[in-house]
Amino acid sequence: MDYKSTLNLPKTDFSMQAGLPKREPEMLAHWEENKTYEKLMKKNEGKPLYVLHDGPPYANGDIHLGTALNKTLKDIIVRYKNMTGFQAPYVPGWDTHGLPTELKARKKAGVSNSTAISDVELRKICREFALGYLDDQRTQFKRLGGLGEWDNPYITLNKEFEAKQIELFAEMASQGYIYKGLKPVYWCADCETALAEAEIEYMEDPCDSIYVKFRVTDDQGKFRALGVDPEKVYFVIWTTTTWTLPGNLAICLGSEFDYVLLKAGEEYYVMAEALAKPTMEAANITEYEVVGKFLGSDLEYMKAAHPFLPRESLVILGDHVTLESGTGCVHTAPGHGVEDYEVCRDHYPEIPIVVPVDSHGRLTKEAGKFEGLTTAEANAAIAEELKSSGALFAIEKIIHQYPHCWRCKKPVIYRATEQWFCSVEAIKEQAVEAIRKVKWIPGWGEERIASMVRDRNDWCISRQRRWGVPIPIFYCKDCGEALISKKAMRAVSDLFRREGSDAWYLHDASEILPEGTVCEKCGGTAFTKELDIMDVWFDSGVTHAAVCDTRPYLHWPADLYLEGADQYRGWFQSSLLTSVAWRGTAPYKAVVTHGWVVDGEGRKMSKSLGNGIDPSEIVNQYGADILRLWVASSDYHADIRISKEILKQLSDAYRKIRNTARFILGNLNGFDPDRDSVTAEELQPIDRWALCAFEALVRKARRGYDTFEFHQAFHAIHNFCVVDMSNFYLDVIKDRLYVEKKDSVARRAAQTAMYQILDGLTRLMAPILAFTSDEIWHAMPHKASDDVENVVFNEIPQAKDLEAEHAFMEQWDRIHAIRDVVKKALELARSEKVIGAALDAKVRLFCDEETYAFAKSVENELATAFIVSQIEIVEGGEGEYHGDLPGVSVTVLHAEGEKCPRCWSYSHTIGSDPEHPEVCARCAKALQ
Repeated sequence: MDYKSTLNLPKTDFSMQAGLPKREPEMLAHWEENKTYEKLMKKNEGKPLYVLHDGPPYANGDIHLGTALNKTLKDIIVRYKNMTGFQAPYVPGWDTHGLPTELKARKKAGVSNSTAISDVELRKICREFALGYLDDQRTQFKRLGGLGEWDNPYITLNKEFEAKQIELFAEMASQGYIYKGLKPVYWCADCETALAEAEIEYMEDPCDSIYVKFRVTDDQGKFRALGVDPEKVYFVIWTTTTWTLPGNLAICLGSEFDYVLLKAGEEYYVMAEALAKPTMEAANITEYEVVGKFLGSDLEYMKAAHPFLPRESLVILGDHVTLESGTGCVHTAPGHGVEDYEVCRDHYPEIPIVVPVDSHGRLTKEAGKFEGLTTAEANAAIAEELKSSGALFAIEKIIHQYPHCWRCKKPVIYRATEQWFCSVEAIKEQAVEAIRKVKWIPGWGEERIASMVRDRNDWCISRQRRWGVPIPIFYCKDCGEALISKKAMRAVSDLFRREGSDAWYLHDASEILPEGTVCEKCGGTAFTKELDIMDVWFDSGVTHAAVCDTRPYLHWPADLYLEGADQYRGWFQSSLLTSVAWRGTAPYKAVVTHGWVVDGEGRKMSKSLGNGIDPSEIVNQYGADILRLWVASSDYHADIRISKEILKQLSDAYRKIRNTARFILGNLNGFDPDRDSVTAEELQPIDRWALCAFEALVRKARRGYDTFEFHQAFHAIHNFCVVDMSNFYLDVIKDRLYVEKKDSVARRAAQTAMYQILDGLTRLMAPILAFTSDEIWHAMPHKASDDVENVVFNEIPQAKDLEAEHAFMEQWDRIHAIRDVVKKALELARSEKVIGAALDAKVRLFCDEETYAFAKSVENELATAFIVSQIEIVEGGEGEYHGDLPGVSVTVLHAEGEKCPRCWSYSHTIGSDPEHPEVCARCAKALQ
């Protein structure tokens, strides 16, 4: 007889081969056609709202692994929240303004210069370019399996968004937080615009470290009193930006520092006592003497001749002077440095602001003979001039960290220009207080952003471009005064809501302003418009207001922001500052950050290294679920490694999870959970153990999800599938599933446990394996109460209280420990040809007195767990194999009796049933 045909062998249509690259797009199309996201929001109506506010990526290129990581993390959270008692809408957004978009759009359109076309035409090109890339990115993000409001995202160029942005700007202006002023800002000569701190990258840059002599012209009688001719005395300054020397107007000292007058040869030098030795060493001067000592405050208001321009520099005092480097005599050019500017503005108003560099980065006529040179050219020319005139005290070649433009990667300059600012100083303390009320994940993020805000200068929000939201300011033609009124800005907001911000360039000021508008200073009625646009960080910084506060199905503040760690000085901060200025509090309750994507060796990915991996490459080869698994398996708060080897390992891990599900599905063939499930009392002890192990998994995984430590959830799921299920429980119950009568209580008990585990496991891994979990969901049997359309419509299981099961699980921990010893003994017996398969074995278990009592109490469980034909428990004595478990040793013998051709176990009962004389009594009973 063919006994194989009498076994209950697994049967399922769930493929062993995932085929994700082909299957996932079909599932995506199905989700979209069936409006899965919309149904999910409808199903969760009335539940507590959870708002994850999406930080907008730039719509100016294809997505990369960093953005794929970001969007996948967000989708994991959104799915989890929607499956755990919340309604968690997801509104994706895009940042569409800014110079990167303008430059790429101009290049694509073949426009070499923005002045070659009209403002409106330029903006049309930029809009079309941005919206084109937005569509591309949207398709790429959706391919990752993300659920969201993809057909109604927020876009910073939309009319409603721009109108809300103007309203928030107006509110800030009315409170006095917006002002125009001449002060140094980061300036990119290549891009010809001001930059914000968040648009700066520090890179290594070679330069000259120079020490320059400024000859004293007025010593206030201090040096003469020592018998020293002041015309032989020089203040020695130090700088690494030689090109800024034409802007020098002062020399700043620390009022409480000790300064010395040194004599070397026929000349005298003034410098800080603490820095005198390294300064003289830099000039290779070894013979010198101290002829005088002063406090910095003693030298205030002395004057010194500029080394190559016909003017004097005033000696002043400032708190920003340190003794960390240089000479303690700080070169002060108020047109080129914030601290220089502030000390002159606040304490020495007689010092003018001179800016001898134009918007192209070339020196102006105020630089004398160096007019027309670029800053790079001026560095060499000025150094040569100082050398030839004898004003060069010392020069060294160094490499230092210098600010560069994040767009063009060129070095930037500090340059005082007329710009619009947001007064960070006015809201700084309130902002820090708001930071303290936010949950930061990781925790170090709190102090990081707090220190950044505390150290921040006022925010330059104006840009000298055309592609962006215009600054809604008018100027009186008669007196030049800026018109900052809510009424005027409300008119601009209304205009933008009707026609969009292009209208700013299509209408005269008189057509925009309310009738009867007059200048508050001179009463004039004729106005012009501001031509600068807002910083794109202001655009993205008001998304909390333009999105969370305006869409009725969201709420403000958001529950969560999640972005890369670079956003502490970017979006997190711009959102915080606008929110605090607007409503006095943070726009988010919690903030999560992730690190950078690096290659398998921890190196930053770059084209030059050839180590980059495109997300589409991963999706096309492995499937989006493998990319999602990479995201979930990583401790993403630090840098996240990826390589082909890592992806292969993840594919193997995925395969083990899939095969676990496939085995269960195959053995649930024909099982109806509503009809065939057994009661808890009818479960066998090992079934009960499996369900308890699953409860422990639920607890671990949910803790991982709840704390945003998704790698903990993934590793718990993977470990459960491989160790608890495949390597133990499913292996042990194969015999019961295959051999017992199809509808026997014993087999139904195993199916009941497997069903409950697969049902919960599929829900539990749904936030991570978006496609595979839904595929399993459609392949498995369901209760009538389940929503079978999509796994995401169902709740993730809650962990039950296992305190009552504690003793039971401890008992099974001990069974596992004994089983591990037996397994090693079986491996040795197999290698020595005592047995072939485990069912060929009889295990003789030798135990000490205490272990014997335990083993006899769980003898049936041990026999089941060992998967051998026979077991004998002996008190005392020694077996042939000793493992690591005290009190236990094992001898493996060949099993006694005959081998049953149906179950392959050895038994003395073969032939006991005359109707089935070839099989054992258990199999004969199953065949009745």
